[in-house]
Amino acid sequence: MARSAAAAGTTRVSLALVLALLLVASPQYADALTCGQVLSFISQCVAYSRTGGAAPPEGCCSGVKGLNAAAKLTPDRKTACDCLKKAAAGISGIKPDVVAAIPGKCGVSIPYVISASTDCSKVH
Repeated sequence: MARSAAAAGTTRVSLALVLALLLVASPQYADALTCGQVLSFISQCVAYSRTGGAAPPEGCCSGVKGLNAAAKLTPDRKTACDCLKKAAAGISGIKPDVVAAIPGKCGVSIPYVISASTDCSKVH
């Protein structure tokens, strides 16, 4: 009888550890998106944002698509918005109309315009 009580205790502890690991591995508990990651995604768009042209380079569009996929939760979308807003205001020589058009030219729909005047608190 003592053996079965000990086995039941071990089973409960094992179950608790498995549940804790599942919670930690769950996407809603994963690390939040950072500005560094956002800037890494869009790094290949900077030169295009200064010149424009028919279409953004493939690397730019793959970065925009990757960022869009990474920013699924509202806090991540707000972070992405804030970082893009700061980048739009802080990178010299970029053309605001070119920057605003990049997501659409890459086939990505985002719920805000990338601009230095965007109110990121309204992003959902």
